[in-house]
Amino acid sequence: MEAYDAPAAPALRFALLGPLRAWHGDTELALGSPQQRAVLTQLLLRRGQVVSLDDLVDGVWDEDPPTGAVPVLRTYVSRLRRLLEPDREPGHPPRTVISLGDGYALRGTGTLTSDLDAFEDHVHRAERHRAAGDHGAAAALLRTALDLWHGTALAGVPGPYARAERTRLAALRLDAEQSWLRAELELGHHGAVVPELLALRDAHPLREDVCELLMLALYRSGRQAEALDVYATARRTLVDELGIEPGPSLRALHARVLAGDDTPDPGSPDPGVQPQPHRPLTPKPSQLPADLPTFTGRRGELDQVARLLPAEGHPGAAVIALVDGMAGAGKTTLAVHWAHQVADRFPDGSLFVNLRGHDRDGAVLDPSDALTAFLVALGTAAHAVPEGLDAQAALYRSVLADRRVLIVLDNARDTEQVRPLLPGTPGCLTVVTSRNRLSGLVAGQGAHPLTLGPPTAVEAREMLARRLGAARVDAEPAAADDIVALCARLPLTLAVVAARAAHHPEFRLVDIAAELKESHGSLDAFTGGEVGTDVRAVFSWSYQALPPASAELFRRLSLHPGPDISTAAASALAGVPRGRARALLTELTGASLLTEREPGRFVFHDLLRAYATEAAEAESAGGEDGDGERGRALLRMYDHYLRTAHHAASALDPFRQMLPLPPATTDDTAPRFTDRKDATAWLRAERYVLRAVVAHAAAHGHHDHAWRTAYALDVYFNRLGFWQDLMEINAVALDAARLAGHLTGQAYALCGLGFAHAQLHHAEQALAYQERALELFEETGDALGQAHAHRALAYRANRTGAYDVALAHFARVSELYRAGHDVSGEAGVLNQVAWTYILMGEHERALERCERGIALYHGIGEAYGEASTRDTLGYALHHLGRDREAIACFEASAALFREIGDHYLEADVLRHLGTSHRAVGDPDAARTAWRRALTLLAEAGHPEADDMRASLRELDAGG
Repeated sequence: MEAYDAPAAPALRFALLGPLRAWHGDTELALGSPQQRAVLTQLLLRRGQVVSLDDLVDGVWDEDPPTGAVPVLRTYVSRLRRLLEPDREPGHPPRTVISLGDGYALRGTGTLTSDLDAFEDHVHRAERHRAAGDHGAAAALLRTALDLWHGTALAGVPGPYARAERTRLAALRLDAEQSWLRAELELGHHGAVVPELLALRDAHPLREDVCELLMLALYRSGRQAEALDVYATARRTLVDELGIEPGPSLRALHARVLAGDDTPDPGSPDPGVQPQPHRPLTPKPSQLPADLPTFTGRRGELDQVARLLPAEGHPGAAVIALVDGMAGAGKTTLAVHWAHQVADRFPDGSLFVNLRGHDRDGAVLDPSDALTAFLVALGTAAHAVPEGLDAQAALYRSVLADRRVLIVLDNARDTEQVRPLLPGTPGCLTVVTSRNRLSGLVAGQGAHPLTLGPPTAVEAREMLARRLGAARVDAEPAAADDIVALCARLPLTLAVVAARAAHHPEFRLVDIAAELKESHGSLDAFTGGEVGTDVRAVFSWSYQALPPASAELFRRLSLHPGPDISTAAASALAGVPRGRARALLTELTGASLLTEREPGRFVFHDLLRAYATEAAEAESAGGEDGDGERGRALLRMYDHYLRTAHHAASALDPFRQMLPLPPATTDDTAPRFTDRKDATAWLRAERYVLRAVVAHAAAHGHHDHAWRTAYALDVYFNRLGFWQDLMEINAVALDAARLAGHLTGQAYALCGLGFAHAQLHHAEQALAYQERALELFEETGDALGQAHAHRALAYRANRTGAYDVALAHFARVSELYRAGHDVSGEAGVLNQVAWTYILMGEHERALERCERGIALYHGIGEAYGEASTRDTLGYALHHLGRDREAIACFEASAALFREIGDHYLEADVLRHLGTSHRAVGDPDAARTAWRRALTLLAEAGHPEADDMRASLRELDAGG
């Protein structure tokens, strides 16, 4: 497509920065079905390139195309040709949508234009003006570019291709918005941009560069205290959400503000300084773990990896460094130490992930989960991360394009796990650690391998001296050398021995060496014959020095299936009070047998987990820790997660009808939650653990715990959009409930599977699961379950436009609730029926249902349902032109949601309220409502915040 303003009178004009629209001259075109729009979207965004039939099918339907997808596509293309070339004479070849090989291309030089072309053209011109120091022209061009947006890009276009492009375009918009704000600051308009920066910060609280701009704007406006408060909030958010401190740039600005630094205002640059080319503002994650303070040695290895980096100022190609070697050799420590040394060479931040490639319980991190975490850290909203590994990897490579980021992929299992996490453009450094050689990474991606063996004897002795003090080592040189030899020079074993010696400064090194000699054996279970010294003996020596209670907890922790464990879960496993568990965990971390990854969460090194498992098995065989006690420990753990997940779900959605829990089988006291925030924080921290616990419980025969825990997680996984997680746990839950012979459990697992498949656009699978769930609920006579299934089927019917089918399901639900005297349920169905009538355009019929529902909710004091139904009533009144009455309904609904604390639904109602204020000619009231809605959506990082900003801009422009 050509530049937007090149032709004087374009024949075809497209709008992509909002709902997909098209015009032929001045006539708007009806673009047909959503799938036909998806085909047009792919042709438009490929910009004249050929799109194969396979790509078109994948882009519209992904992995679930209908039977006869290709003929259907050809029909869409034929319709598009007639639509876009209405004047083409019969028998003449197409000029716009042309056939090329096994595919199609959209051509038409000089006749096709779009708002996306205009947006990109304005942004590129702004970059040139910015580089030349003309910030006024740059700001004007960027503002014009942003005004081209009319909501979410490609709104309403289905399919994985459109979803991925929506995410990419949203990132471009965000870059442009930040560039515009930077230009305004450089012009000295500090106070004017504070409101925009506040909204942007609230929408992206983890983006340190946005916080820097906001701090600078506030500080230069004379609001130093507020600027310092921005830093304090940013630091707290980064620590709470990511467990990291702010990066050096934000810390430096904080120091300047604290000191009252009078550095020249960006609006008044030093005339002697040459303007630097503009870099789009992007998030700067800083995820590296702390460097080991006692690191020493490895000089040869550090010199070798240092040679991989190109000269300063010449980024060169993307570099992959592969550090492999046996367990305990210090691969992660070396990688993290080197990463800290070179981090300043990568101005766009650092990423770190433990891929858990050698977890004995098989809890290997899926590359999709790692990509999701990386994308969010790089500024992508969680809701905007696309489905499917390929789409996620493509977006990840796009986000990293033109950035210089340091990426550490720790503990990889194989090349296939690593490959999707590699950047696709020059300038980045990726450091991979693995026990395996990963020859595919070397051959296929040009990785530079470094096999890490034990350090030299001299370096190992230096490690010991750094931990114990040089004087102590020098006083007993022969004993120190013996310890080094007995530990096979492995950093992990040296750390364990040094921890014991440091805690007992009165012990002589010669006595410690003697203890090690007494317990020596073989190393077959851990090293595969790579070295001949017994690491197990070192662990055994340290383990046997533990007090009995700490040793017992060490063994118990080996039973836990998750990647890490909380103090509360450790308390349940050990069967001791939480305070006592914390003290025991402190003893284990002090002995270097456990690592506290973040406050209250602990991880094993792989070798230590293996040793703990062997220790537990040995104790069991010896009769001191038999299967009975192990079974009781597992049961306590399963009880802990089931009951805590149940309490969290109840807090997250207090109006959901939760299944009653069976009587407790242990005396575990599961945590309870006072509000949604605390419940969400626990669920976020335990997400991967809970997923593993469901599978672990099922594998160990605790089928009831497995399906009930999966049911409790339904609310959280639904609200956060973790559809793959929902599908995975409910597949396990279904098998578990079948083995337990629990029909209700099977039915709820089927409902969960149905919902997950529906959200992933697997319509036929979703219907089959939902209908089977209904059959089981009917078979068991479970009226609550039947109502649940009918409501799910009604929701699906409404989405497909089958309103009569939806109303029939709702009628049956009403009968079930009335028979069970469930007033809340009956009121909820009245609200859903009202909404169905609104979809049908029968707004008068909706009013009567809403009023009945509100009366029922008010009578039982259920504020949540009343708020929701008052919103529906207001919506119907608005469509009937009765906006004064609608405003009263929306205000009452918003007040109730505010009191409850549901910020998303409050924002949704405020949007409706603003629309009605606008309809009665009160733009100021509309602006107030929409600004409040924007604040709430931005605080939640919700993608709908962009739509709200667009509405406010349109209102401010007098539209």
